[in-house]
Amino acid sequence: MRLVVNLPAFNEEAKIGNTLKRIPRVLDGVDEILVQVIDDGSTDRTVAVAKETGADFVYQNSINRGIGRTFRHAVEQALENGADIMVNIDADGQFDPADIRKIIAPLLAKEADMVSADRFDRLKAKNIPFLKNILNRIAAKIISGFMDTSIKDLTCGFRGYNRETLLRLNLPGGFTYTQETIIDAIGKDLKIKWVPVEVTYFEGRKSRVVKSVFNYVNNSSRIILKAVRDVRPMKFFGVPGLFLILVSLGIFIGFLFFYFQDFKISPYRNYLLFAAVTLLIGLQFFVFSLIADMIKSSRKLTEDLMYLVKKEKYKK
Repeated sequence: MRLVVNLPAFNEEAKIGNTLKRIPRVLDGVDEILVQVIDDGSTDRTVAVAKETGADFVYQNSINRGIGRTFRHAVEQALENGADIMVNIDADGQFDPADIRKIIAPLLAKEADMVSADRFDRLKAKNIPFLKNILNRIAAKIISGFMDTSIKDLTCGFRGYNRETLLRLNLPGGFTYTQETIIDAIGKDLKIKWVPVEVTYFEGRKSRVVKSVFNYVNNSSRIILKAVRDVRPMKFFGVPGLFLILVSLGIFIGFLFFYFQDFKISPYRNYLLFAAVTLLIGLQFFVFSLIADMIKSSRKLTEDLMYLVKKEKYKK
């Protein structure tokens, strides 16, 4: 059983060394632990410090590509390095590397395919910005309802993945990856488990993702909508379609109520027109849901083929 611990890093020369030193090198149930660092175009000594501190593999992006593409690079390299399990943990030390044993325990016991740290359940995140806390909780609740699955932490990057999950995940490499991988894994019927861990947000820490609240909400909303649309197309288009049809029916019943009082259409023509337009839009949504579901079936065949190709490519 080979564990690859991955640290994405960008200008972390001050903290990555200490984080690397704290990563356990012996764990029950694991035969070999390898540490890889994916440097996302740092302009400081991050790469040099990582090599000096004993990282087994250090890979560099030529320019800063963002955490979405960096995570995709990490998965590719972990598979190339023969990972049975990959754990992703921040390089700045806000998570305790000792908790890696908690993350991999359900994977070793085959109780889950993917394990995410949970910052919001029993153990409260220390010094977490108020707005970040609220936005994460709201997003998790909304997606939980849409995916019919309890999601405790949607955006935490401290996660563990077994080899099957690494091969099956669809990684577009966009603005981020945390939301998409959760939604994609649920859509592929992979079992996800959340493990409570302690996390400390350092004073003055600047997020690599949240440049501004508006940009974060805007980008995250687009990513989540696209992911949910692809995974639950019938629900994504069908529910609004059904709602509009019911609204149309209600308005039409109201029109009939007034019509049968004096048998005149003209005073209530707007009710009738609004009901007809709403019905047409609702039916359009249903047509969209059928088309999207056919696209989903086609995409599934493509993803299954990609899985077989990757499985052969990264054969151990």
